[in-house]
Amino acid sequence: MAFARLLAAVGLVTCTMASRALAADPDALWHIVHDQCAPAMVSKHSPAPCDAVDLAGGFAVLKDLHGATQLLLIPTDRITGIEAPQIVAPRAKNYWQDAWGARQIFQIRAMGPVPREDLALAINSKYGRSQNQLHIHIDCVRADVRQTLNANERQIGPSWSAFNFDLAGHRYRARRLQSADLGSNDPFKLLAEDPQARADMGRETLVVIGASFRDGKPGFVLLSDHADPLWGDVGHGEDLLDPMCKLLAKR
Repeated sequence: MAFARLLAAVGLVTCTMASRALAADPDALWHIVHDQCAPAMVSKHSPAPCDAVDLAGGFAVLKDLHGATQLLLIPTDRITGIEAPQIVAPRAKNYWQDAWGARQIFQIRAMGPVPREDLALAINSKYGRSQNQLHIHIDCVRADVRQTLNANERQIGPSWSAFNFDLAGHRYRARRLQSADLGSNDPFKLLAEDPQARADMGRETLVVIGASFRDGKPGFVLLSDHADPLWGDVGHGEDLLDPMCKLLAKR
């Protein structure tokens, strides 16, 4: 027991030091992917310290410091974040599809199948992030968020509309996407169809949650929030994720 407590303490100290390092260096994720994971994949055919590196696809998957399962999808190209103009360019790569595809890695860490409606992807606004390299969080959706979305499914249509209720203390807009995979449906571009969002994408946070709709068809619920830092809303869509994965504990 003493040895187990020592290991736990060492792990806590290590995670704390790593968290501080990330907070202190806004380019830490970029250095991990660009200076470690990608070169290791070339020279050693190993993605470590990442979980996966797809050089042809232009992305890496890295275990986040938070929780047991949370992953990050990170481009191997230098892209600052949601405000970067290249992500909505005509031939822009759909990183959200790659993030959704990384659920296979997520399920390995979760040690079992994960229903699509339990999985969420999120990117924070430039006001709600600590890193200046685009990264999409991959984790379980919060149980209360899932319950609220299920109860209000009829409010979620094919175009953006505002909810009349809060999620994690903030008022989101939502739209439905009916498709088993994201494919060519790029949530960045779907968000940018709104002139207000496109005018200042840096203020946007975007969350994509897997769904199984009442008609039996698979799809996604897309959620967006426009950050207003002066009123305490920094656009932190990551708040809708649950690093403890309580939904999986109920399986």
